[in-house]
Amino acid sequence: MAKKKEKKSGLISTNQTVADNRRARFDYILEDTFEAGLMLTGSEVKVLRHGQCSINEAYVGPKRGEIWLFNCNIPEYQQAAPGRQHEPKRPRKLLLKQREVHKLLGAVNREGYTIIPTRLYFNARGIAKLEIAMAKGKKIHDKRETEKKRDWGREKGRIMRERG
Repeated sequence: MAKKKEKKSGLISTNQTVADNRRARFDYILEDTFEAGLMLTGSEVKVLRHGQCSINEAYVGPKRGEIWLFNCNIPEYQQAAPGRQHEPKRPRKLLLKQREVHKLLGAVNREGYTIIPTRLYFNARGIAKLEIAMAKGKKIHDKRETEKKRDWGREKGRIMRERG
C-alpha cells in the first residue's frame, strides 16, 4: 500500500499541547491532577486548533456549585462572521464528574488549596481537554530552593558533558 502524504497545515492534531502554564510549577506545589473537558463554541475550537491560547493568567474557581475556568484568553477567530465571534476572556464551564467536583470544592473550602490550570491539549479522540491541579502556594524560601535545584541540575549537566 502506498503511504498517504500528510499536509502540514499548521493545525494542532491529537495528543499535542496547545498551551502550557510553566509558571504554575514554580509558584505552586502541585498535588492531584485532573483531566477536565471544556464547554467551547465552534470558533474557540478552531482557534485552539491553530495553537492560539494563553492560560498563564487563568484560574479555576467555583460558581454555582460547578467548576469554571476564568480569564483564559482564546482570541477571536478571524475568519468568522462578526455575529459569530466569541468573547476572548469569557468564563468557560469545566466538565468533570460529580465526585471530582465535590473533591475539588472540598479541598478549596476546607484545606486552603487552589485549583490551577496547567495544560490545555487535544486528547487522542481530538477533544480539547484541560489539565488542572490542586495546588498550595510556595513560600519564598521554597521558590529559592527550587531555583537552586534547577541551577545545580544545569551545572551538573555541563560538568558531565565536559568530562565525558
